[in-house]
Amino acid sequence: MTAGQGRGVRIAEPEDPRVAGYREVRERDLAGRGGAFVAEGVVVLEKLLAAGRHPLESVLVAASRAEALAPLLAQVPPQVPVYFAEQPVMDALVGFHIHRGVLALGRRTADPDPAALLRSLPQRALAVVMVGLSNHDNVGGVFRNAAAFGAGAVLLDAGCCDPLYRKAIRVSVGAALTTPFVRLAPGVDVVDLLEQAGFEALALAPAGATALADLPRPPRCAVLLGAEGPGLPVEILARARGVRIPMSGGFDSLNVAVASGIVLHHLSRTG
Repeated sequence: MTAGQGRGVRIAEPEDPRVAGYREVRERDLAGRGGAFVAEGVVVLEKLLAAGRHPLESVLVAASRAEALAPLLAQVPPQVPVYFAEQPVMDALVGFHIHRGVLALGRRTADPDPAALLRSLPQRALAVVMVGLSNHDNVGGVFRNAAAFGAGAVLLDAGCCDPLYRKAIRVSVGAALTTPFVRLAPGVDVVDLLEQAGFEALALAPAGATALADLPRPPRCAVLLGAEGPGLPVEILARARGVRIPMSGGFDSLNVAVASGIVLHHLSRTG
């Protein structure tokens, strides 16, 4: 055992029951883990440890990376098991080649109350609302932008995919583990929820009446993002302030994650 594996447990067989939570990761991604989630990569593990929002159940590391990761693994709470496996064993366990060599199993905490989360934000605050975003890359990208530009909270309606899905966490570079979020129950009136907390709802849409460059920053505002194609529901567009990103040549389509970055950057630096 190397110095980097000083407090770890060596796993010699992929059938070892101690690492059953990592078995066939992709299939379990689809089937669900009963409140657990998988975090993949060094940066994501760093965010998971630093945020402390979700309990860490275990860590699995390729043995070849033990020495290099010793300082990070030293931050893992002493009661949390750290497992090491040779790359072939790790790949056989997980079901594909884990080139990052680092996985962690976390336990999701209960979502906060949406109204309480919004009320807890400061008088000058920025929030993000996703409506019907079912693509994990887009959800992860929006979380990454929300963290980069100082959004205090992210709200997801019932039609959005799980932000703690492994790929969404990875694309977010761990932001889904650090930015407070809540998944709304079906039927929640998100515009009313925002207004009750003193937030102005800004609906991003190609036909929005206000060009982004002309938008003054409200002290408390929330950017509402719809899925690519259908966009935001008409009932939301009718009640929120429509905002558009002017584009050349009549082009009216941006990837939703890209669009969120443009709008959040503007709002973080105006008003």
